[in-house]
Amino acid sequence: MVKITKERGLGDLKMLNNRTLDAQEVKIIRELIRNPRISDNGISKKTKIPVMSVNRKRKKLEEEEILMYFTTIRKGPDGLGMFHSRKLYTIKFKIGITRYKYLQIMEKDPQWRTFNSKFISYASLGEKDGSLALIIFLDAPDESMQVEEFNGKIVPFLKQKLGPDAIDDISTATLNRLIRLHHNYLPFENMSNGRINDDWPDDLIFVNEF
Repeated sequence: MVKITKERGLGDLKMLNNRTLDAQEVKIIRELIRNPRISDNGISKKTKIPVMSVNRKRKKLEEEEILMYFTTIRKGPDGLGMFHSRKLYTIKFKIGITRYKYLQIMEKDPQWRTFNSKFISYASLGEKDGSLALIIFLDAPDESMQVEEFNGKIVPFLKQKLGPDAIDDISTATLNRLIRLHHNYLPFENMSNGRINDDWPDDLIFVNEF
């Protein structure tokens, strides 16, 4: 198994090899996937692992940044109804713009963080045709506001920070319905009351399988 963590001070990534999950860790993580709000006592009761072991192993997984916790708000038509348009944008940068350069210039900028927080629900760096690419899911109340946010704010800001000819190509795709999230969460199939249903089988909650 490979673990990915942030290098201090660089905002970049470091690969650490040879980290495997033991049987107890798999059981603990599976219960947290099923219900992220479950307590150590609750995990202990369900798995028969001593509560002190649950507490110790959970803390270790958190310190190693293998476990991450966050809350997702459904803002689309099936939730709060705030956003009715979602698109996937793939922004391909010109040769010479590296991942390190992007992270140092963009991700430390407060204004860019505001863009990320407002409408961008997911962002990842990747590669396209040998060049660095930024992939984002952009949500907006309607398509016209989405175009205004992307073409009027995001693209000009990227060019301002990385150079007027920084962007080599942009491709888009319209997204209609979320099917699966983080391997295990199927909002319209296995979830109710904000978590995975109790009757969803353990063998369909994937932890370290590949």
